[in-house]
Amino acid sequence: MIVCENLQRSFRGPAGEINALAGVSLSIGRGEFVVIKGPSGCGKSTLLLTLGGMQRPASGRLRFDDCDLYEIPASRRNRIRATKIGFVFQLFHLIPYLTVRENILAGLPPNEAAAQPLARVDELIDLLGLRPRAGLRPGTLSVGERQRTALARALVKQPALILADEPTGNLDPHNAAEVFRFLGAYQREGGTVVVVTHGQDAAPYATQTLHMAEGRLGPPQPGPPRAQSNAPTPPFSNNS
Repeated sequence: MIVCENLQRSFRGPAGEINALAGVSLSIGRGEFVVIKGPSGCGKSTLLLTLGGMQRPASGRLRFDDCDLYEIPASRRNRIRATKIGFVFQLFHLIPYLTVRENILAGLPPNEAAAQPLARVDELIDLLGLRPRAGLRPGTLSVGERQRTALARALVKQPALILADEPTGNLDPHNAAEVFRFLGAYQREGGTVVVVTHGQDAAPYATQTLHMAEGRLGPPQPGPPRAQSNAPTPPFSNNS
């Protein structure tokens, strides 16, 4: 699904040049759950944004399905990002003046608010336990409810790929475990997950774990035996 070849990107920092990506190469197959670990500042978030078509590398190639993501026109890359990739961030990035339901709707590609996607919004609201909060704005929600809303927003378009950057960094252990249970259910239904995390909650779901340091990836490590989850299976039919 994703093949990266020698990705390079650097930034100018207070102490000099920082190699965020120093020749990163990796391959991620469809249906994998990939966990990327490493210290702060090692390049994990830069790699995730590059995989999502949001940050062009200085050099190297990135193939997403049948295209070179940074050689195609920006309009096509934007369309891929809007339809095939869902993002989940540590700080949620919910729109403060929209309700929970409206924030989830905002995850749909433009001009796709038809009957089937609208029904999917309601399914996700119920599945993630947000029905009592559906008409409320983010400022009135708990931290866990905000992240579940952000997760629903990423899932509503039935993406082929979810990129999650420290999705449980602000959550207590119970809510963190819930997020990964739902991501694991999405992956079991055929989706692909790439998650950056400092914690251990994602480990039982990983098909491979990568360690990053100073812009470089170590060799992949296979995941442990897969966890059994009691979470309901989300109503996904992942994009190809």
